[in-house]
Amino acid sequence: MHEFIFKDNELYCENVRVADIARRVPTPFYLYSYKTLVDHYRKIKVAFDSIRPLVCFSVKSNSNIAVLRALVKNGAGLDIVSGGELYRARLTGVDPKRIVYAGVGKRRDEIEDAIRFGILFFNVESEDELEEIQKCAEKFNKKVNIAVRINPDVVPKTHAHITTGKGDTKFGLDFQTVHKIFNSKRMYPNLNIRGVHIHIGSQVLDGAPFEDAIKKVLEFLKRYKIDVDYFNIGGGLGIIYSIENPQTAKSFAKRILPMLKKSRLKIILEPGRFISGNSGILVTKVLYTKITPRNTFVIVDSGMSDLIRPSLYTAYHKIVPVMLRQDSSQAPEKVEVVGPMCESGDFLGKDRFLPLMHKGDLLAVMGAGAYGFTMSSNYNSRPRAAEAMVIKNKVYIVRSQETYKDLVRGESIPKVLKREH
Repeated sequence: MHEFIFKDNELYCENVRVADIARRVPTPFYLYSYKTLVDHYRKIKVAFDSIRPLVCFSVKSNSNIAVLRALVKNGAGLDIVSGGELYRARLTGVDPKRIVYAGVGKRRDEIEDAIRFGILFFNVESEDELEEIQKCAEKFNKKVNIAVRINPDVVPKTHAHITTGKGDTKFGLDFQTVHKIFNSKRMYPNLNIRGVHIHIGSQVLDGAPFEDAIKKVLEFLKRYKIDVDYFNIGGGLGIIYSIENPQTAKSFAKRILPMLKKSRLKIILEPGRFISGNSGILVTKVLYTKITPRNTFVIVDSGMSDLIRPSLYTAYHKIVPVMLRQDSSQAPEKVEVVGPMCESGDFLGKDRFLPLMHKGDLLAVMGAGAYGFTMSSNYNSRPRAAEAMVIKNKVYIVRSQETYKDLVRGESIPKVLKREH
């Protein structure tokens, strides 16, 4: 499943002791396993090999350029949602014809940059956006490929904040509007509307909602004789954080491949969390322990500014000591693992059973490779964490920890405020 394992009561990333990495990289820091990243990408690729899909890694899940390059080097395309992600994608050397661009709010300058670069598809989410891309394409006298994102009104069992295929969300277009768009293609002479796209949500554990959504779209295309070349089925495959029992890439493929093969369409997939989630951990250091009449708190140097998922989604991440003391005879105790932020909601784990923790001990927050650093912030003016990667048993710092100067870069005090009164 992943390359973070215990050997002789010590946590390793591949064959490197995490405690040794912490002597070189200041906590808190994210740590990624190259082998896990590539293995999980290959699981998707192999499962769907019979239809040779384009597998575009979802950059929003982990946008570090070393992570992206590792996947691009092994054959992945990229799924982007902003001009900033396009900029990162370009730094990886990815073929522009292996980039798809989603998102409900693309600005004109972002659209123009993507057209200049020559990406494969814009996944379009509104009629207004179609008109905007038409204007940009006309400006450059180019033909631009479009896939229309359909909202199939399918409700997967996942957190409401990461459900995107339900009819009342901001994502995609209803079938009636999509039908209207295909009937009025002549209004967009610079657009090749040659694909459809769906994405029903994230951390979806069961294959049934995917199957329902795909079936709905294929029946819609057949009923109205809509001619397209591509079907982007999105991403959203769930992973194990605790006691989940998600479908494997192989079982997912087995369930939907018959429909996809019958369609004869070129297939695009957009996995993110499935590839990066268990490929990374967050390493944090114990600052203090605090015992109150109601709780025992383990206060660490990382919190919601580094990993917001527990606070935002009440998401569960397993938390383990980096080193287990062999001489400890004390039974694990129930604790709250909390951060230094000035928020009651600043926690990494509640009701966790950990051995007695001491100042300076290291903890690893597991399954933090997706939507970890990418959702981090400078709240409370805290520098963002470093990122490191183990590649073939060597450690590389792929992002340095921010400094206080980084916090104020771009800020200035107007002269009028500097005058003495």
